[in-house]
Amino acid sequence: MTQVTLIKGDGIGPEISDAVVKIINSAGGDIEWDVQTAGADVVEAEGTPLPQRVIDSILKNKVALKAPITTPIGKGFRSVNVQLRKELDLYANLRPCKNIPTVKTRFDNVDIVVVRENTEDLYAGIEEKIDDDTAHSIKIITRKASERIAKFAFDYAVKNNRKEVCVVTKANICKLSDGLFLECARNVAEKYPQINFREILVDNCCMQLVQRPEQFDVLLLPNLYGDIVSDLTAGLIGGLGIAQSANIGEKASVFEAVHGSAPDIKGQDKANPTALLLSAVEMLKFIGQKNCADRISNALYETLEAGIKTADLGGTAKCSEFTNEIIRRIKNG
Repeated sequence: MTQVTLIKGDGIGPEISDAVVKIINSAGGDIEWDVQTAGADVVEAEGTPLPQRVIDSILKNKVALKAPITTPIGKGFRSVNVQLRKELDLYANLRPCKNIPTVKTRFDNVDIVVVRENTEDLYAGIEEKIDDDTAHSIKIITRKASERIAKFAFDYAVKNNRKEVCVVTKANICKLSDGLFLECARNVAEKYPQINFREILVDNCCMQLVQRPEQFDVLLLPNLYGDIVSDLTAGLIGGLGIAQSANIGEKASVFEAVHGSAPDIKGQDKANPTALLLSAVEMLKFIGQKNCADRISNALYETLEAGIKTADLGGTAKCSEFTNEIIRRIKNG
């Protein structure tokens, strides 16, 4: 049995977490859940949205499944996601974006993997207020982090039979910082002659993605561009409600849904658990429980093909109804 830290999050987090745990248990998942609370719901009681006990649990178990946690906009506590990535050195964010059968989108040939550096750049949130009228955000790019994420992208491409890695920067303007990231990608690419390598500017990349997404295979990006582009690619396949994600490090790995905590529908049985479920499927494969992962994937796709979908996908099913249908198909499979 594998111990896995489960962070239920806030907003709709607990609802979709419970749904995913039920589905995994019904599929024979051999997991002992170490349930941890974090986010807005624990700030008043513990003085922080990310108590040390959560970090300790993940370090002990090496693997975590995390539901959405609210990040206040413009004020309040710092993003728990950013803190987790920094504390655990989860340097690689992996976002596969591939069309799901029966989920109607503008494109039907999307199969892109976004590899995003996860620890530095502007997204790390290093800021200072100079005076009442001026604030600075510091963009940090290092050779160590850039080479590490580039190697991860190429290793992923080799392992998963991908043909190309395309590095995305704004090195024509940010010549020193993005220039260093690009230089590192070029150097690493030379060690992988079997993988095609190309370069594109981030603005052009965004335009090309909404015109001909089929041209892209693996995208390699610094942190901030990666955050934006990965949401764009999620939009190509139906939205964040079906977008899976993994944060990989040497000490631990955290699998999570990347959508928000949707407090406006909290407790209304309207949430879509698919994104967290697909992230859990990847987690199951990661810990060597592929049979369980395949059973869940098959039941999920059968449910969607039968037209049973939550409201965000154009259906009428409640979260509980959608969950129960997946479980029924697992048991009958």
